[in-house]
Amino acid sequence: MKNVIRVVAVCAVLACSGATWAQKGETVRIALIEGLSGSFGNVGQNQLKSWQFLAENLNAANNVAGVKFEIVGMDSKGSPQEALNTFKAAVDQGFRYITQGNGSGAALALSDAVAKHNERNPGKEVVYLNYAAVDPALTNEKCNYWHFRLDADTSQKMEALTSFMKDQSMVKKVYLLNQNYSHGQQVARYFKEGMARKRPDASIVGDDLVPLGQVKDFAPYVAKIKQSGADTIVTGNWGADLTLFVKALNDAGLKMPMYTYYAAVSGTPTVLAAGGESEVYQISYGHSNHTGALAKLTSDYQKKFGDDLYTYSIYNGILLMSEAMAKAKSTDPVKVAAVMNGLRFKGFNGDSEMRKSDNQMQQGLYISKWQKVDKKYPYSVEKTGYTFAPVKYIESYVASTPTSCQMKRPS
Repeated sequence: MKNVIRVVAVCAVLACSGATWAQKGETVRIALIEGLSGSFGNVGQNQLKSWQFLAENLNAANNVAGVKFEIVGMDSKGSPQEALNTFKAAVDQGFRYITQGNGSGAALALSDAVAKHNERNPGKEVVYLNYAAVDPALTNEKCNYWHFRLDADTSQKMEALTSFMKDQSMVKKVYLLNQNYSHGQQVARYFKEGMARKRPDASIVGDDLVPLGQVKDFAPYVAKIKQSGADTIVTGNWGADLTLFVKALNDAGLKMPMYTYYAAVSGTPTVLAAGGESEVYQISYGHSNHTGALAKLTSDYQKKFGDDLYTYSIYNGILLMSEAMAKAKSTDPVKVAAVMNGLRFKGFNGDSEMRKSDNQMQQGLYISKWQKVDKKYPYSVEKTGYTFAPVKYIESYVASTPTSCQMKRPS
């Protein structure tokens, strides 16, 4: 494993040879503030393991900065208020880096708290790495110099998804089903805007918002979809809200193309497989069948945990941090943030850039499709015999969306 990862890092290591590694050998502690229990706890637990596993494999000699990353999980129970309490506890324990991703409500609360903390406590600044919360507001009207988003936001993903869907002639009548919070509301909004521009002949025949994490039986929604005459479903649901929706579709025997953001997330693939062959697409920065070092990491993770590694933004986040620390010759959050802001690097999914104007990652995205494993795409998601195979790579400039961010920078 160490040899494999060393190959990944060797170019970056050589690029910095001769540098004064003031930070080499230091331990960088990161507090993962996440819902590790409750309705979406299985997703949070997967991502805690993912952070710890990738940090372990990209540590010390295996990252360009020569630092050791240590990830500590702190349970916010999926609540914005608990996330704030947990952030205060992390600061009290001396953490200077935090990360979170599940839930834009918690992300917005944390971003604001970090900005206020840093303004009031010079010399004790904290950097917030957001690996999955995709509300566009976080890098637009609510942007924050200390917040760095590693994922593509909802608007970027929808720009990419509608660019693909406009060429799918079978898409004519679309039913939207999303969670009733900022992300779900924006999936519906940006889909309508994108398709109005690219496929004005397609119509919306249903638009439902469901209470986040509260619906246990999606059968009534499936009945509405069936009655609507829809030929396509679009959903930004994730975790239990997607797993239970797919189960209801299976129970009703309703099969139609479904376009998703998070079909590969814990639990959903197993339920998809239980329904047999189905036409399901996912828009994401990755898919299930990367090659090279990332393929080995994904395989090793499944062997170790019996679970899937799918939050690849974590991988890019560790690369981003380590390259910034090497260039800053420091692990000081102030110096590292100054380098990360605008940094370009080679991510697992191609040329990537942490856009200087808003700290929004610019990166290539993939449309992948649910299918049975084969020789070309052999990774068995959740050991189901199925996989998400890439069908189209979308360059970063296609998915890039403008920002209204007026960033307040440290003086």
